[in-house]
Amino acid sequence: MKYTEKISNKLNELLVKNYDAEKGYINAAENVDSSTLKIFFKRRATERSEFAKEIRTEILRYGEDPKDSGSFKGTVHRNWMSLKSLFSSNDEEAILEEAIRGEEASLEEYNEILEDKTLPPSIDNMLIKQRDAIQAAINTEKVHEELVS
Repeated sequence: MKYTEKISNKLNELLVKNYDAEKGYINAAENVDSSTLKIFFKRRATERSEFAKEIRTEILRYGEDPKDSGSFKGTVHRNWMSLKSLFSSNDEEAILEEAIRGEEASLEEYNEILEDKTLPPSIDNMLIKQRDAIQAAINTEKVHEELVS
C-alpha cells in the first residue's frame, strides 16, 4: 500500500483532533468534583496524548510533516470546545455527555479513515487499535453517565 498525500492529510486531521480531545479531557478533569471522574478524564487525556504520539510517529515515518497543536487556525474541534460553556455550571452529567458526544464524533472520523483500503498495514492496525479504545471509552463514559444521573 502506498502512503499518499491524502493519507497524510487525514492523519494530520486526526492528529489535531487528538490534541483537541486531550485538551478537552484535561479541562473536564479540572472542572469536575468527583475524584472518580477526575481520574477517568485524566486517563482519557493521557490516552489521547499517546494516540497523537503514535500518529505523529507514523506521519514522520513516511517523511511527511506532522502538524503541531498550535498550527491549526481556529479549527478547534467544536465538540471539545463546547465543553467550556459547561464548566461554569460544573454540571458533571453535562460534561460527561459532551465528552461522549466528542468521542462519538472521533469514532466517526476513525471509521471514515479506516474505509480507505489503501492504508499501509501499520497505519491501519494503529487506527483500528485507537478506534477500539475510543469505543471502549464511550462505553465506560456511558456507564459513568448512568452513575452521575
